[in-house]
Amino acid sequence: MTTSTSLWLAAEPLILASGSTTRRAMLSAAGVPVEVVKPEIDERAVEQPLAEQEVPADQIAAALACAKALAVSRDRPGRLVLAADQTLTCDGIAFHKPADHQAARAQIAALAGRPHELHSAFVLALDGAPVAEGLETARLTMRELEAGFITRYVESAGPAILGSVGGYQLEGLGAQLFEAVDGNHFTILGLPLLAVLAALRDLDCLAR
Repeated sequence: MTTSTSLWLAAEPLILASGSTTRRAMLSAAGVPVEVVKPEIDERAVEQPLAEQEVPADQIAAALACAKALAVSRDRPGRLVLAADQTLTCDGIAFHKPADHQAARAQIAALAGRPHELHSAFVLALDGAPVAEGLETARLTMRELEAGFITRYVESAGPAILGSVGGYQLEGLGAQLFEAVDGNHFTILGLPLLAVLAALRDLDCLAR
């Protein structure tokens, strides 16, 4: 299948190794046609030994992105594959996507009134090998939050927050949790988009 836009030069769409609707929307809005293929990997199996070795959280995000990209790329010869991952740390403690609303409330309460870091990594792979990669970090500070507000926020935000590390989506109701944000907006949403676009231009997939 041949897909093109006025700026996309490759013969076929970029394969996005992610089920994230946010990442897909960012790429599509930037003129990058995507085909979604979810990677079949056990993320915790990749992450756990690295965490036990006290590998920094940003490097764990990079390793997860690479594992996802390679898992899909090996089965799609000749196709360019993009994968991304994001980790969150607060005072050296790693946080993950909450399992349910109760976990989301507890997680947001733990982050309230404190700064934390979001580490977003991406890897582009071709024929089972990385061809480009990038990593960016943003620092966010939640305001002090009362328990009643946290409960109301979680109920209002709905199930979408369970798909986000940290239990919030800054582009939605999650904006009400914060008092300060220092970092690229795309990075916070889970994909260092500007760096991805630059890498795609270097690979002659996008017009310069």
